[in-house]
Amino acid sequence: MSWLSIPSVLQIIVGLGLLNVWLLRRGSSTEYRGGEARSLREEFRVYGLPEIAFYLVGALKIGAGLILIAGVWIALPVLLAAGVVAALMVGALVMHVKVGDPIRKSVPAAVMLLLSTAILLLR
Repeated sequence: MSWLSIPSVLQIIVGLGLLNVWLLRRGSSTEYRGGEARSLREEFRVYGLPEIAFYLVGALKIGAGLILIAGVWIALPVLLAAGVVAALMVGALVMHVKVGDPIRKSVPAAVMLLLSTAILLLR
């Protein structure tokens, strides 16, 4: 598969998005954080999740992001990584609903779900 195919471009977008949120912006306040959370860790508290969930979800998202990016050039389980991301994004959407967030706060999770699903369908 060419590295410039639609699935490959989507893999890079999703992978970089995940790494951006979990490595560069995890301590930053954004308008998309659940409830009134000002960091990613606070967001997990707002959702009522145990601290271990923060580390587990973080490891899954960082790992999936790396697999999606590297999987453009080397044989890696890209479909598994995209499936994990899609499942986690469904969970994120459920958490936003759980805390009564306005729909706009769910947009990034919805977009990542759509892109991950597209990877699954096009690969």
